[in-house]
Amino acid sequence: MLFKDIPGLAALKNTLIHSVEANHVAHAQLFHGGVGSANLALAWAYSTYINCEDREVVSLGDPVDTDNGGDACGRCASCVKMAKMVHPDIHHIFPTPSAKETILELLPTWRKFLIESPYRSLTDWLEFTGVTGNKQGIIPIKEAHNIIEKISLKAFEAEYKILIIWQPELMNIESANSLLKILEEPPAKTLFILVCNDTNRLLTTILSRTQRIVIPSFTDEDTIKYLTEKEGIDTERAKQIAYLSEGNLSKAVELVNYEGEGKHQWFANWMRMAYKPDLATLVKLADEFDAFPKEYQKGMMEYGLNIFRDLLLWKNGAEALVRLEGEELTFVQNFSKAVKVNAIEQIVNELSQTYYYLERNGRAKILHLDLSLNIARLFKK
Repeated sequence: MLFKDIPGLAALKNTLIHSVEANHVAHAQLFHGGVGSANLALAWAYSTYINCEDREVVSLGDPVDTDNGGDACGRCASCVKMAKMVHPDIHHIFPTPSAKETILELLPTWRKFLIESPYRSLTDWLEFTGVTGNKQGIIPIKEAHNIIEKISLKAFEAEYKILIIWQPELMNIESANSLLKILEEPPAKTLFILVCNDTNRLLTTILSRTQRIVIPSFTDEDTIKYLTEKEGIDTERAKQIAYLSEGNLSKAVELVNYEGEGKHQWFANWMRMAYKPDLATLVKLADEFDAFPKEYQKGMMEYGLNIFRDLLLWKNGAEALVRLEGEELTFVQNFSKAVKVNAIEQIVNELSQTYYYLERNGRAKILHLDLSLNIARLFKK
């Protein structure tokens, strides 16, 4: 992964490149970005650049065009190993489905997952490992001990040993405290890059010992460029998906794969059953929802929020702002005739509240059935 492989974010790439050239690389950095942002991709590209053996010399203060030089070479032994994720001085720490699995066991799967795309979510990762049920991922204390073991070794080939910790907010308290001790007394020539989605779940003492790099969401233009070049879809469809994904490339790729089916069909059927209402089917759908991975459950709530917000725009005469098409647009048009504005606003609140409780490990089946009954009631107001 090179900087030029990541769409957009020119100013941030310049900042990272100049920090290396000025020898101002902080030993512990926190790459904070939302789900589907470039935080993990940038950590990978940054690590590649730091240890590149033949990177182009950059004049300090001058803007860098990574599309035309000013990047890691991509050809030296270090870059080749980085591209294959087999560099002996780059270590990856990531959530496992449960404390039973180890990072070492899952490392080949992680390499394949990351090489396919570095923009995906925790849900994507857990599904990629074949996990079923509602596991949310964890970085247990034994993996924190492995971090200590890894950094105690001298670098084999590169100037720096680099530890990329994805989703550090999923460390339990013992793991987080262990990491804190390492950050307080880091070994020489060792860099820590924490790739985080939610800083509110990190210890404040960890936050205070890292240099925070805020990773903005992708613009619509960035998303369109990625989808047309990497996913091979036409520009018009890419524009629709860019609007729906709101800077989240993970969500954008998911929408490409669904192409109006899958998630939307399940959601639309759920809404139709709530509108009838069909209690027996709603109970069955709650059982199905309960079997989804936890992150997918939250994703369904986010999807519903997007649909109902567009439904609200449509009801208020702002059709031009609704960029849906196909079955999703038909759904919005049909339901706009049957549902009142105040009901839509309350349904948005209900979806947001359910998302909140799902994040806090509420019982999914009960939450979904309760939500379904509330939506059914609001449809009839």
